[in-house]
Amino acid sequence: MRGLWTTARVRSAEERVLAATPPGALMRRAALGVAAVALELLGGGRRVGLLVGSGNNGGDALWAGYYLRKRGVAVFAVLLSPDKAHAEGLAAFRRAGGRVVDRLPPVDLAVDGIVGLSARGPLRPDAAAHVADLDAPVLAVDLPSGIDPDTGAAPGPHVRARATVTFGCLKPVHALADCGEVRLVDLGLGPELGGPDLLELEPEDVGAAWPVPGPESDKYTQGVTGVAAGSATYPGAAVLATGAAVLATSGMVRYAGAAAEAVRARWPEAICTGSITDAGRVQAWVAGPGLGTGLGSEAVLRTVLEAGVPVCADADAITMLANNPDLWDARDPDTPLVLTPHDREYERLAGPVGEDRVAAARRAAEKFRAVVLLKGHVTVVAGPDGRTLVNRARSSWAATAGSGDVLAGVLGSLLAAGLDPVLAAGCAAKVHALAAELAAAGAPIPASALLRALPDAIRAVRSR
Repeated sequence: MRGLWTTARVRSAEERVLAATPPGALMRRAALGVAAVALELLGGGRRVGLLVGSGNNGGDALWAGYYLRKRGVAVFAVLLSPDKAHAEGLAAFRRAGGRVVDRLPPVDLAVDGIVGLSARGPLRPDAAAHVADLDAPVLAVDLPSGIDPDTGAAPGPHVRARATVTFGCLKPVHALADCGEVRLVDLGLGPELGGPDLLELEPEDVGAAWPVPGPESDKYTQGVTGVAAGSATYPGAAVLATGAAVLATSGMVRYAGAAAEAVRARWPEAICTGSITDAGRVQAWVAGPGLGTGLGSEAVLRTVLEAGVPVCADADAITMLANNPDLWDARDPDTPLVLTPHDREYERLAGPVGEDRVAAARRAAEKFRAVVLLKGHVTVVAGPDGRTLVNRARSSWAATAGSGDVLAGVLGSLLAAGLDPVLAAGCAAKVHALAAELAAAGAPIPASALLRALPDAIRAVRSR
């Protein structure tokens, strides 16, 4: 797992480390890291431009320019706040032969040292104009300027970085926003940081947690997943959710609903019934995809919530919970519930998401005493105990009709297998995004293709 720390925590740790370190030593170490990555990105190029703001990030860029000059690279710097430029870094840059200019000439690489962790809001007009003029890949210092370091929000002009070099530890922005390839320079902050504020699962974490059968396993011991989804109008949702549960683990799937014939025709492995009362015993339920929101659907959801097993509530189930608060009374608050809203469904439940998706997911998790998987290009999973996972997809191919039904089926199967609900939600999001990427291979796909790629995605994480 990768830990991420908020800027307040980072600054506090930095203050303690700086107090025990010779002046300027940490900045020069950080700048050496920037210069090393810049040399990699340059390839055969020999010209680098620096966009230098005030404060320490500008100092990091200037010192990086100093080290690049020592390697024979031509380096040009635009000082966006000349009176506030880092004095020692600027002096070293000039001593090494770096040139200060009003506008960058054509360069092979630009270094973004405009703002650091303390900045908020979009780029100012002058900085935005310089960024817009760039015709070269950008290496960001600590974070791409104009993106909020704690929320990843980019409300206006901002830098789009090919790569980012950050220092001491990863910050939320590195998982919540596009920072390109992120490189970490160790500054010795570890002992001062404490536990992370956010976690990002690595493929090997997901592979290690994924349930697989052992020598003593049978179809029951691995968990039975119940699926209450679909309708005569939306049978495809039932087919997708059931299929995802079938493919995700090696247990058993029971489907109950109006789309039983369609599910049986596509997934003969599933045990299909037309009524929730005939479904039989399960270890977890997936409820909501394509179910509808009428009185009959409310009765189905109430039965699922009263069953005393973990529930993944998706799509129409979320709408019914938002519209009918009395449905919450059917649930034992100590029984795990995972809500999987996209932004509009979240708004029905708990108001606008806003720019801080992590805060929104945590707010709803606390309010409903449930795990909240807030779907999007960056998926946030928050538990009622405060644990929070983030997963930034490497593509957007999963933004297609039916994709959420697949995610719900995968998640339900992991709950049935006994995984911790926060971990189950994080693992499901990671494999779902990977399956979309594998299935697409660079071209748009339907959700059924994403579904077929699930075994490949699971193999990929387990191989790690």
